[in-house]
Amino acid sequence: MTGREIELIAGMTAVTFLVRYGFYALGDRLAFPPLVHRALRYVPVAVLTAITVPMLLLPDGVHWQLTWRNAWLAGALATGLIAWFWNNLLGAIGGGMAVYFLFRWLVG
Repeated sequence: MTGREIELIAGMTAVTFLVRYGFYALGDRLAFPPLVHRALRYVPVAVLTAITVPMLLLPDGVHWQLTWRNAWLAGALATGLIAWFWNNLLGAIGGGMAVYFLFRWLVG
């Protein structure tokens, strides 16, 4: 690695640490308004969506694949349906994985 890359990584590490540590250091002295509290409830869902949707719709990272042959999309849809109908997280994960692997095996 070059010196510039090391500086960049060290800078990103410092910024990430300071942002996260700030909330721990301030503790209860930091009070958010109710609107911010309400907005922060949606952060996990937004982050999970931002991570998974590109993988589902662009499995190769370049081309859109909105067909029935997309095993990632089939597994995600099965997971969502199982979670919605039966409200069982473990069953949804297992069912989604089963559909994903079945599609991979069938489609090749």
